[in-house]
Amino acid sequence: MGNILTILGGIVAILLGVTGLMNWWELFLKGLKATIPAMLIFAGLIALMAGISELKDAMEAKKEEKKEKEESEKKA
Repeated sequence: MGNILTILGGIVAILLGVTGLMNWWELFLKGLKATIPAMLIFAGLIALMAGISELKDAMEAKKEEKKEKEESEKKA
C-alpha cells in the first residue's frame, strides 16, 4: 500500500509542477535568469580553488621528490 501512495504522490507532484510551470512560465524564466549568474560565480570559485589546490599538491610533490633524491644521493 505504501508503494502505491508513493507513486500516486509522485504523479500528483508532477502534475502540480507542470501546471505551475504553465501558469507561471514568465516568473520561472525570471528566476532562472536570476540564478544562473550566481551559479556560474560559485562554479567558477570552486574551479579556481580546485586548480590552486592542484598546483599546491604538484609543488609539494616536486619538493618531496627533490628531498628524496638528495637523501638517496647522500646515502650513496
